[in-house]
Amino acid sequence: MIDDIIQFNQSFVAQKGYEKYLTDKYPAKKLAVLTCMDTRLTELLPAALGLKNGDAKIIKNAGGLIISPFDSAMRSLIVAIYELGVQEIMVVAHSNCGACHMSFGHFHHAMKERGIKDETLDTVSGCGIDLNQWLEGFHDTPASVRKTVQAIKTHPLIPKDVIVRGFIIDSGTGALEEIC
Repeated sequence: MIDDIIQFNQSFVAQKGYEKYLTDKYPAKKLAVLTCMDTRLTELLPAALGLKNGDAKIIKNAGGLIISPFDSAMRSLIVAIYELGVQEIMVVAHSNCGACHMSFGHFHHAMKERGIKDETLDTVSGCGIDLNQWLEGFHDTPASVRKTVQAIKTHPLIPKDVIVRGFIIDSGTGALEEIC
């Protein structure tokens, strides 16, 4: 599969397919969107929000979550604010998310089937990583959105003038519901 992608890429560049995507690093709408990595959102989310290439910084992870005050999503938001001029943040979860009901118990079984040994998991845990917490999803999407919005708003490095709002997008229709 990767070889097919590389071959496509060479053709894309040779035919200058990139020209319609040219923009700079600053988001034109001064917006960052924290959302899920779900493949249904790849084109649906920007289309449903009316965003075109260059309008916003879109940060994706499993569930669109802030799992700790200093995780990579929070780091990306802080860089977006201070380096790229972001003034507003949208947290956008979605319906039927795979991170809903996710648990380490499930991953533990799958990891063992793929050859990861309990000794390796013990080593990770011994380094201060609580795998039960780190691989835990959520069970209530609106509550998860509220928790993530609150984590951003109350972060000591997020300026108080940055607007942070939370939403759930329907992963089928693109309909957006604000979560207060």
